[in-house]
Amino acid sequence: MLFLQANTTALFNLADLQLIVPELILTTCACIALVLEVILPYRKSKVIAYFALVGIALAAASLGVQWWYNRDILPLDGFYGMIRIDGFALLFKSIFLVAAALAIAVSTRFLDIEGEQHGEYYALVLFATVGMMFLGCGYDLISLYISLELMALTFYILVAFTKREKRSNEAAMKYFLLGAFSSGVLLYGMSLLYGIAGSTNLGEIGRSVGEIVASVGESSEATAGLGTLRPMLLLGMIALAAGLFFKIAAVPFHMWAPDAYEGAPTSVTAFLSTGSKAASFALYARIFMEALPSMRNDWAPLLGLVAAITIMVGNWAAVTQENSKRLLAYSSISNAGYLLLGLVAGNAYGYMGLVIYLLVYTLMNMGAFGIIISLRRRGIIGDNVDDMTGLAQKAPGMAAMMAIFMLSLGGLPMTGGFIGKYFLFGGLLQRGQTDGKNWYYWLAIWAIINTVVSFYYYIRFIKVMYLGDRIADNQPLELSPALRTALVVSLAGIIFIGVYPQPLINLTQKLIAPLAALSSLALK
Repeated sequence: MLFLQANTTALFNLADLQLIVPELILTTCACIALVLEVILPYRKSKVIAYFALVGIALAAASLGVQWWYNRDILPLDGFYGMIRIDGFALLFKSIFLVAAALAIAVSTRFLDIEGEQHGEYYALVLFATVGMMFLGCGYDLISLYISLELMALTFYILVAFTKREKRSNEAAMKYFLLGAFSSGVLLYGMSLLYGIAGSTNLGEIGRSVGEIVASVGESSEATAGLGTLRPMLLLGMIALAAGLFFKIAAVPFHMWAPDAYEGAPTSVTAFLSTGSKAASFALYARIFMEALPSMRNDWAPLLGLVAAITIMVGNWAAVTQENSKRLLAYSSISNAGYLLLGLVAGNAYGYMGLVIYLLVYTLMNMGAFGIIISLRRRGIIGDNVDDMTGLAQKAPGMAAMMAIFMLSLGGLPMTGGFIGKYFLFGGLLQRGQTDGKNWYYWLAIWAIINTVVSFYYYIRFIKVMYLGDRIADNQPLELSPALRTALVVSLAGIIFIGVYPQPLINLTQKLIAPLAALSSLALK
């Protein structure tokens, strides 16, 4: 009995719970939301949405308190190294909370129209957010994979939430099958890393990988055995990269995105294209920055090639799309390519660009899908670009918002999209200067050329809104308070970051700098 008691005391540390207070708050609120769905009458289900928003606000407040009291002693490790709270985790958790809050705000009215106003929807959004937040702070392959599956399983259900829609069911099935396949590939890569390093902790894996890479070419007996592990290490790295390419919808593993985005409920599409993408990049960055920095010379060209192809395919495929959700799906694919450039750069500029652009992309996409939802609520499906014809005459404010969202997605100066792309492209140029390799410069030029191409299909929205010769619907648009708030917050964030980005740049630089320094040190 004494032995069991001593072990129990050692294994369970109450101090570790302080590190995951935001996640505990969201989990509790999600469970309460499920109970409220049973207790409240059907017409009161929208109350659960506001309860979920309160839960997100409390989680955000606890996250702020966590940073304020620990800002001088970061990073903090807990649960025997499975969780790490550092600047990287705090930044990504903030992005996830913003995405979840905006997703719930744009969902309330959409679910009213579809007749699918159920409390479990908001519980699923909260559970997905919990998975995302653990992806941001996970520091162990086991915790990262479980968090990824928690997020993925909730999204499979959310995509099929309008169960009476055949398109929604088809999209969920495609997403589930390809998602399960990608999870298997990812898990195979993780198992290879574990077999090589003998540990699932990212820090220990990084040290083992560094020893193997350093042993290549050496003839000493002590390191001769390590060199033979390099082919298996390369295979594990490729499997990890391929599995994560599925999650971020990078070419050639992008085939699920257009169908899933088109078939899913529009509010789910907004959340899937922002929160899920940000969480997948958090996982990508955490593994490659913490566990595989010594293999940068192997994975940087691979990621650079995939980024270049993804940017081209996403932009040129979007040019031919008539459905706005499919168009934004291909836009999301191209943006996955731009975001990969931050990892390819692998320096402070690149990491800052990754974080800033993910935040701005969340605001831009949420705003754009919010406009589409506002059209649907007036009896227009709103899925086609032409459905916005004459919107400037009927609702000039809404048209102006949509124009700013589209121009920011293209990267127009004085918008948040420009600031994000400035740091992503600047990181590549800086890396090219540091390493003396010309392909970084060519990759930056390629990305800039394709950015110009993207303006063509983004401006199509502006053209039909302001120069269209017909009005799709003469009835004025009426926005719900939550949807109106989401649009205003998204617009204000994009303009503020575009006009006065320095506070965000300073904060991001301060929180990312230690991780960028460690990543650079591992290469030496």
